[in-house]
Amino acid sequence: MGSAARSTRSNAAPAGRQSHEARSTQRPQLHVVSNRSANGSAKRGLAVFWAWTKSRSTPLVHIVVAVVFLGACLLGALLLRTQMSSNSFEASRIEQHITMLQQDVEDDQARLAQLEATLPERAQKMNMEPAKGSLSIDLQGYQPAGEGAQ
Repeated sequence: MGSAARSTRSNAAPAGRQSHEARSTQRPQLHVVSNRSANGSAKRGLAVFWAWTKSRSTPLVHIVVAVVFLGACLLGALLLRTQMSSNSFEASRIEQHITMLQQDVEDDQARLAQLEATLPERAQKMNMEPAKGSLSIDLQGYQPAGEGAQ
């Protein structure tokens, strides 16, 4: 019994599909495609474009505005990328300059430390003696001699 139910066919098509007979009555719209490189020109292409814009609900002005906007965006992106590249090279150059300056400072600090280390030895060679006691002067209450007389 189960196999007999499988062999039964129906002419009803499932929802959303057309039957074979309905599909065979509709024919596609045909049009001639010409070789554009042989007889086509820029004027013909422009005329086709103009006819296309007239046949659409979107007016030509909207299409022109969209193309100009896209062109401006492309130009802006190009200028932004160029400026970013320039800034990147400048930042790289500045970083190299800072690195050179840091190396110079480190070299100068090393030389200063070396000179400070050799200072007592050089002082002894010049027959100098280290100070026994340090003398400090407090200038907190100092007044110049010219102001006190008035």
